[in-house]
Amino acid sequence: MSDELNRDRRQEPRRQERRRERAPTDFVQPARRVAYEVIAAVRESDAYANLLLPTRIKRAALNTADAALATELTYGTLRMQGFYDRVIAEAAGRPVTAIDPAILDVLRLGTHQLLATRVATHAAVNESVELARQVGSRAATGFTNGVLRTISRSTPEEWRDRVLAGATGEDDRLAAEHSHPVWVVRAFRQSLRLEGREAELEDLLIADNAAPRVNMVALPGLSNTEDTEGLGVANAFSPAGFVLAGGDPLHIMQDSDGRVRVQDEGSQLAALSLSRARPIAPGERWLDLCAGPGGKAALLAAEALGGGAHLVANELVPARATLVRKALAAVPTDVAVWEQDGTTFADAHPEEFDRILLDAPCTGLGALRRRPEARWRKQPKDVAELSDLQSGLIDAALGALKPGGILAYVTCSPHIAETRGIVASALKKWGDRVHTLDTAAVLQGLSSSELDLPDDGHSVQLWPHRHGTDAMFITLLERTA
Repeated sequence: MSDELNRDRRQEPRRQERRRERAPTDFVQPARRVAYEVIAAVRESDAYANLLLPTRIKRAALNTADAALATELTYGTLRMQGFYDRVIAEAAGRPVTAIDPAILDVLRLGTHQLLATRVATHAAVNESVELARQVGSRAATGFTNGVLRTISRSTPEEWRDRVLAGATGEDDRLAAEHSHPVWVVRAFRQSLRLEGREAELEDLLIADNAAPRVNMVALPGLSNTEDTEGLGVANAFSPAGFVLAGGDPLHIMQDSDGRVRVQDEGSQLAALSLSRARPIAPGERWLDLCAGPGGKAALLAAEALGGGAHLVANELVPARATLVRKALAAVPTDVAVWEQDGTTFADAHPEEFDRILLDAPCTGLGALRRRPEARWRKQPKDVAELSDLQSGLIDAALGALKPGGILAYVTCSPHIAETRGIVASALKKWGDRVHTLDTAAVLQGLSSSELDLPDDGHSVQLWPHRHGTDAMFITLLERTA
């Protein structure tokens, strides 16, 4: 009898394992599943979270509460990925590079729930383990459970102190605490130092990790009070937009047939700095040289329509050119959309345009609030490659500009190599054929509020922590008549 009882005890773990294998799949809340899918797509295929997440939310038919949770989990995890990786590495006793990427995504999502949300510990751990079971091996579920249980035993403050204790130097400390790559922290420091505002560096990093407000633009001359009444309060600086008080911006866009749309205030100022730098002469020809996805092109098209000018939008990438055409559909005028190489534009269109917007491809370090994954996607070597492209584009844009015409050089990055460095090189090459305009005075003339800009009026660098906008860089250049 005793031998039979012992044999039965030995067999019980196997029976339990077989029962677990036969049991139905444990439930994973749809919001967590959507967040995981988007985070994995960002890693696997360089997807953009701000484009993919709404699609996945709609496909999963999430209600308002679950959609909000999926959004918080997705963006919160992507923003703080660097900090969470340091926590995970210590809890796991191994570098994150030694962890299966799919399981690392599960751990990051679970760590965010444990350290930065009010999600119950058992829910965060159990559903993370179930996700790990679905995307990894059986061993991965035990590993995930162990790591997250270890993390849950310490408070967020204790993990912060532990992570910062391992930092080497001030820049690494800021990078660890505020979850930015060290090279980005140093680039921000250098740009702020030029303005004499290096002390604001930590404020900038904090602002990068705060959820941005939703800014809307109402296309001038096309939208009416019925389109915008009661939707929000006027922007601090841009006369063409407002801060959304609440509600679904997608429905607002649909109800207004695109006359009102989402657009950051910094982007509005970039387009308006060109269209309102001086009065528009009827018959002017304008060019948006790198127009995709089309937000600034739509605003320029509305401005051109109101002043009797004609806009051409150019976008080399066909898929992005399609987005430009969709964005321009709200403007009742014919806007030609070309798909030409911007770096050779001057050869085909020498001195043809009165105003040109060059919103140059860049690292996107100025929009980390909206696209937090960009901080992990870009590397220092990308800056050098993009700088070469930016130099070719600004040279072509100046060649396509009429004498007396205006070029707005714009990037959504504060990196000096992409901003002041590009402008300085162009001015050196073109000599007395090109000069800068007082960009700060133009932007200040658009706004009824003080922009708080440094003394250098030739260029304007906007900042999330100071202006509440993306970190847009804007310089107005004029071909000498």
